[in-house]
Amino acid sequence: MTTFRLVSWFENEFLYAPVQMFGDAPREHPGLGSRISDCICKSQERESSMKRLFAVSRIASLLPLLALLAGRVEAQAVPALENIKSQVELEKAITTLDAALFDSYNRCDLQKFSGFFVDDVEFYHDQGGVTLGRENLTDSVKKNICGRVTRELVPGTLQVHHMKGYGAVEIGVHRFHHPGHEDTEGVGEGRFIHLWQYKDGAWKITRAISYDHHAAAK
Repeated sequence: MTTFRLVSWFENEFLYAPVQMFGDAPREHPGLGSRISDCICKSQERESSMKRLFAVSRIASLLPLLALLAGRVEAQAVPALENIKSQVELEKAITTLDAALFDSYNRCDLQKFSGFFVDDVEFYHDQGGVTLGRENLTDSVKKNICGRVTRELVPGTLQVHHMKGYGAVEIGVHRFHHPGHEDTEGVGEGRFIHLWQYKDGAWKITRAISYDHHAAAK
């Protein structure tokens, strides 16, 4: 006498294999082993594909966070305020921040650029007026600077002063170039003041003043 038991389930297909009972002689079933093997292989392939898809999806979902963290690490590769023990260390920290800030400015990396300012930053320009808020400041750079202007710090002009319990004030002179239009637009020069605050593990500018703009001496 022969009865049947469930062997495998895959894609709504039930496969059955005979079981020998009461001493009946074994019977051959051509092709059954091959079908079971194919079924198992397909199941394993599908499982492997699902695992790969899940892994790729997870990586994709983490990319924005990884990019943000990478940008923060690069931008904040300076000591915390409480860990700065000398004027030399303070100058090195602010110089590093200034270089990173204007590297993003020159390359029009707006996401990185905006990360150097607090949400309610105040920016004062002697010719452009007042710009309030990080979003407005970033938008202004996008419209007026990107692809048109690059900035360089005039060597030897940077001054850095400690602000107890707050951060530091940065004062200096910088120049502005117009790539591709040097013949028609001269190099501009101006003075600036940046007030840096160290808070919640990050250095950011809370106030900025850009003034005394004029044509740079040749």
